[in-house]
Amino acid sequence: MTALDLFCLIVLRERRCFKISTKEQLINEEIREKEVRVIGTSGEQLGIMSSAEALEKAVEAELDLVMISPTAKPPVCRIMDYGKYRFEQTKREKEAKKNQKTADVKEIKMSLNIDTNDFNIKVKSAIKFLQNGDKVKVTVRFRRMRELTHVNLGEDLMKKFIDAVSEYGSSDKPSKLEGRNYAVVLSPKK
Repeated sequence: MTALDLFCLIVLRERRCFKISTKEQLINEEIREKEVRVIGTSGEQLGIMSSAEALEKAVEAELDLVMISPTAKPPVCRIMDYGKYRFEQTKREKEAKKNQKTADVKEIKMSLNIDTNDFNIKVKSAIKFLQNGDKVKVTVRFRRMRELTHVNLGEDLMKKFIDAVSEYGSSDKPSKLEGRNYAVVLSPKK
């Protein structure tokens, strides 16, 4: 048993006494304002009163006094079950995170001297990725320095690839040379 627990048992027998981590809101004894506007449990206005009176009302209801709007004149506090409020808030955040869809970036690499059948397979896989809602980074690799002298062939291959998947996706930015790679990112059409 810690000193805080012992203090809670001795001094605040009828009061709920446990530490809840609060980053954004002040609760109970942490509220040091002289006067606060108090909102009741069902949303009714209880008026402007001292923070000690508001804390007494919260203790009577066996709930917490939570500062909602610290910048208002006077600050606004609400009587509520803070543990339940935090639980519901984290539950809503998890639900919102679950419903988010993240767009992954899939990469397709080709060399300068790719065969037509291999090219068609790369196009089919890019179309499949775009239909799933993912972005596709298409890269033409120049393996040797000799191939790097023929950048125009890489540009032609990239144009051919973009034309083949133009029904399902388009590029936001023009393709560019990055070192030994000629790359473009394709986004799915809505």
